Amino acid sequence: MSKQYTVALAGNPNSGKTTLFNLLTGSHQHIGNWPGVTVEKKSGRLKQHTETIVQDLPGTYSLSAYSPEEIITRDFLIDESPEQIVNVIDATNIERNLYFSLQLMETGVPIILALNMLDLVTKQKKYRIDIKKLSYLLNVPVISISALKKQNINYLTKQIITNNETKQIYSYPVYDKRLESALSMIEEQVKGLVKENHSRWYAIKLFERDEEMNNLNLTEAQQDEIDNIISTAEILFNDDSDSIIVNARYEYIERIMNMCVVQTSNFSMSMSDRVDTVITNRILALPIFVFVMWLVYFLSIQTIGTIGSDWVNDVLFGEFIPNNTNAILSYLHVSIWLKSLIIDGIISGIGSVLGFLPQIIMLFLCLSILEDCGYMARIAFVMDRIFHRFNLSGKSFIPMLISTGCGVPGIMSTRTIESKSDRRMTIMLTTFMPCSAKLTVIALISGTFFPENSWVAPTSYFIGILTVIGSGIFLKKTKLFSEPPTPFVMELPAYHLPSIGNVSHSVWIKAQAFIKKAGTIIFASCVAIWFLSNFNFHLQMVDQNESILRDIGTIIAPIFEPLGFGDWHATVAVIAGLIAKENCVSTLNITFGTTTTSSFIDALRHTYSPMAGYSFLIFNMLCAPCFAAIGTMYKEFGDALWTWRAVIYQTVVAYMCALIIYQVSQIIQGNISINFVVLATVAICLMFYGIFVKRSHPQLELY
Repeated sequence: MSKQYTVALAGNPNSGKTTLFNLLTGSHQHIGNWPGVTVEKKSGRLKQHTETIVQDLPGTYSLSAYSPEEIITRDFLIDESPEQIVNVIDATNIERNLYFSLQLMETGVPIILALNMLDLVTKQKKYRIDIKKLSYLLNVPVISISALKKQNINYLTKQIITNNETKQIYSYPVYDKRLESALSMIEEQVKGLVKENHSRWYAIKLFERDEEMNNLNLTEAQQDEIDNIISTAEILFNDDSDSIIVNARYEYIERIMNMCVVQTSNFSMSMSDRVDTVITNRILALPIFVFVMWLVYFLSIQTIGTIGSDWVNDVLFGEFIPNNTNAILSYLHVSIWLKSLIIDGIISGIGSVLGFLPQIIMLFLCLSILEDCGYMARIAFVMDRIFHRFNLSGKSFIPMLISTGCGVPGIMSTRTIESKSDRRMTIMLTTFMPCSAKLTVIALISGTFFPENSWVAPTSYFIGILTVIGSGIFLKKTKLFSEPPTPFVMELPAYHLPSIGNVSHSVWIKAQAFIKKAGTIIFASCVAIWFLSNFNFHLQMVDQNESILRDIGTIIAPIFEPLGFGDWHATVAVIAGLIAKENCVSTLNITFGTTTTSSFIDALRHTYSPMAGYSFLIFNMLCAPCFAAIGTMYKEFGDALWTWRAVIYQTVVAYMCALIIYQVSQIIQGNISINFVVLATVAICLMFYGIFVKRSHPQLELY
């Protein structure tokens, strides 16, 4: 049996690591989650050497123990002891990338430096890198590649295989003699307690006073000796131990840069920098962002995506599948109730959800292109600038961007926010952003009531952002969230053409998850909704107006009357949406008993006014998310009380927003109900007070 080798793929975010991983492994990939955490775990077998497993580590800037990504990376390199590391370096920002490279070299694992995007450096004429000299000085293999253009990938693969077959001697950087002396003495203290090739890494971590080193089981005498060594070094350097290590690394990088990187005389601002002067401009950035999001929704909801959805709704699930299924069931003499369940319940319900799949795929495609080309990083930068004006953390916008795909990973990604207060607030607010499940509701309402208005769909996105900002201002004035926001530092990657492989893979994974959800959760929900809407409490098959679902909806419906959709159809759709937001659409379809898309749309237009439909949309965009997201909230909060706070706050905010929007529209149209107008006025006053009335000391409790 041949031996298996493990290669760790490591690098900074936006270094091209994901693209390289896809090239090295092809279809031999496995994606899951790291044990005990929610960060994605990707591994695969090397295409030319299937005995070699490539483990893609999370993108990170350091091996400190501050975020899940950093902890996963350092634990894997130290505890799992891979045969080698392939460190992907962004050549356009080589100095900062080398800082992480030095930390990887300190682990004692043999390393290959994959110098990515060197073609961009040559094109931009910023500087010239002497690769041979860099390899000689670091004493590690350095290979120039272009993951995007698939250049020199074979050379890198050969080097990986060669390193597997021959024993590699690890190399680590040598720092100031005084620091090296201190590290050597600490290594003596940990000898026998750690693996020999990791002794230097442990010595550096002990020197930095890393809290994670408390589990080394050092004796009291050993700990005292190490403390004395560190204290002596701090006196010699006149600095704290952590800063001594940081300065030593940068001094080492500076020497390397002076010898290997030659600045060119004809340096000019890169095209990426020129574009950023416009894209991130203080005045133009926000209008450009609004236009880009309008274009995304216009392509997804109004034009290209709609063409596909019309065919799926009208032809596939409107005629072909129902008609053929009906013919088969009639031929088999299936009973009427079972035929109704299959055609009116399952096919009609699931079809009403899958009918929006082309629009969702188009949305995923647009967002994936924006992310892969580097624009979404600029959006985070622009929104950070806006968020800080309202005393919010810019770090909160990253989970919100992720939530546009699904709220569950968006909530999970809040783990990277160090401030407990900011993290809790982000968990509470991040699902205000419209996820892919909510897109079905957006598409339904905008297509049914506003087919000629291309601005209705993107307003759900902008209202989500405004709700986050308004809520953030209010919550920061309460005792629960009164801490100052944490600073947000991020890298703006250079613009580049999106990778077809990366974009298509991202779209496929998200579309696959949507289809899987339709085949499981939505399927079960459709069966349950059909049963409740076709049987009474005596379990007799009846008309829908005498059903269990109608009785339940009628009791709750008056709550939503001020919002414009106070009937049992919309009420039970809202409740079903707690299971999965797509259920809002399938439930409405089943309860109206429609079999075709056109009859479904006619029923909606006949029952609700356009602004009632828009109110329904806004409420479902902002109210408590699906059960999966609520469960994730509970897991991340670790507290049922905090989960209830979040769910109640989201639902109250959704109700107030939908109430104000609908009642203002009624006032404009001259349809005034005094009681409801008073209720809306109270909601407006509460919002105005919470957002605009300043308090010198945050004394207001959330409840």
